[in-house]
Amino acid sequence: MNRFPQISEAEYEVMKIVWKYAPINTNEITEKLLQTTSWSPKTIQTLIKRLVTKGALTYEKQSRVFVYTPTIKESDYISRKSSSFLARFYGGNLTAMVSAYIKDDKLSDTEIEQLRSLLSRRKEEEEH
Repeated sequence: MNRFPQISEAEYEVMKIVWKYAPINTNEITEKLLQTTSWSPKTIQTLIKRLVTKGALTYEKQSRVFVYTPTIKESDYISRKSSSFLARFYGGNLTAMVSAYIKDDKLSDTEIEQLRSLLSRRKEEEEH
């Protein structure tokens, strides 16, 4: 899919469930979201309908239930969202973003170590 739909935070919660369990029916989505949110089943159905209208989900009617499948990959959505965030708040400068997080003490020691590990692996891959 070339066009990425604008997805609200609430719609994103629905998408996380669908990405993880697809294909998944309305009742299963509702059950899972009722465990983690205070939304009513009607609200959840409205969010699902919006995602279908936006083209983020497709569905198939199986017997008496609707079964949903995402039209976009989670990794593609997150990558696109991250790029948009980086461009919007840091002018596309990843170093500026990481520096801001480090300066404001928003990265834990574990996260810093994970970043070091990622960078080391990348460097090793480039050398081979």
